[in-house]
Amino acid sequence: MNAADAPEVKEHLLASNDLYRELSHLHHELDDRLQQLYANGHLSESEHIEEVTLKKRKLALKDQMVRIATDWTHAHPSS
Repeated sequence: MNAADAPEVKEHLLASNDLYRELSHLHHELDDRLQQLYANGHLSESEHIEEVTLKKRKLALKDQMVRIATDWTHAHPSS
């Protein structure tokens, strides 16, 4: 695990960085929707397309969050 993945960094950014907090919130909303889809069992073709789209959006959000955390850890190496 790199420093940007450390729970302390995530907690700090959730408390202090509005963009990180919003990205995290959106990421959780997408995850909740995916769980709803999976709870239905077999996915229809449109649900499968939605699943793929949600996963891509989640990954993009996660990438943004990692960039923010990495930038923060480089700016605060002793934290």
